[in-house]
Amino acid sequence: MKSETAIIGAGTAGLLLAASLAKQGISVRVYDKKKRPGYPPVASGILSIKGLNSLGIPYKNAIRNTLYGARIHAGSALLSVYSKEPKAYVLDRPILNGICLDLAEQNGANVELGRQVTAYELGEMSKRSVIAGADGALSIVARHFGMGFVKRYVLTYKAEFEVSPKDSFVDLFFDNSVSPGFFSWLCPVSKYAIEAGIGIESSHGNAKRAFDRFMAKYAKQVLGEARPVSEYASIIPIESKKKLVDEKREVLLVGDAAGQVKASTGGGIIFGGNAALMASKAIYEHITKGAPLSSYEKAFKKRFGADMLIHKLIHSIYSSLSPRSMSFLIGALAKLGFGSLLSKYGDMDSPTAFFKNLMLRK
Repeated sequence: MKSETAIIGAGTAGLLLAASLAKQGISVRVYDKKKRPGYPPVASGILSIKGLNSLGIPYKNAIRNTLYGARIHAGSALLSVYSKEPKAYVLDRPILNGICLDLAEQNGANVELGRQVTAYELGEMSKRSVIAGADGALSIVARHFGMGFVKRYVLTYKAEFEVSPKDSFVDLFFDNSVSPGFFSWLCPVSKYAIEAGIGIESSHGNAKRAFDRFMAKYAKQVLGEARPVSEYASIIPIESKKKLVDEKREVLLVGDAAGQVKASTGGGIIFGGNAALMASKAIYEHITKGAPLSSYEKAFKKRFGADMLIHKLIHSIYSSLSPRSMSFLIGALAKLGFGSLLSKYGDMDSPTAFFKNLMLRK
């Protein structure tokens, strides 16, 4: 029986898995090719407060800004979702990952940064360790062990500008002539900075060129002639892997490596972080009691399967509509008072919770 775990990838999911396992007394070693976890940032760090609290991370020092809602733009149509209570935080992703790294090491995990694991090493590790792939959208663990490929990705390009926001609301722009297959945004990431960003489906070409279109058509009206102080690109999976566990070879996937991402927005920390906690339980029981690792996959799909399907449906709708049709849809939803319903009953991570809350009117 294998008695230790090797985690490939020191992102949020990988480090949460390491911290949880080490806390339970399981020998853990984490490998990541980056020398600094979470840098450069691959996402904007907009996370629901409810979802964050479910992960058990002491994230207070990573907070950059507090958000109270969103404005959804589509042509001349506008759907506003406002709240008097804070709904989300903008977190500094490198700081958040640093907090998770501290948690893992304090609990006893051994973390090796700047360490690229080869295919040969994976094979050798699998002889003595349970392997957890937490190594992102292009996971070498998934490739090496034949656990399938994610075929649909979003390419993003983001830049931060030193411009003071007028309020604490995110502006989302749906226009398939500018951001085909996804959307663009302006987010007040702090009291002194705004992030402009765009996502496009990978089949639609170059994200930087799409970003330039967004800047010219929408963002310059807000940002003026300000120049970016930082820029970065990333790749995000927008479909989940069908296979999360290889029981025979004792391998599992978490986070972006498993495609545990909201297809509607590209956000993955809440799903991936919760998956890491579920995987920790499964690995612990597998090592100590011989229980099947597949209990992790069953637990994840039971808790988040329906939500992930609805996020996928939402993405398939807006990604297929022409700018004119999207404007009509958003305008109709605004007239029907959908913004107020989202404000009162909405849940950024769980559309099933929204419908449940709506039916119960709580």
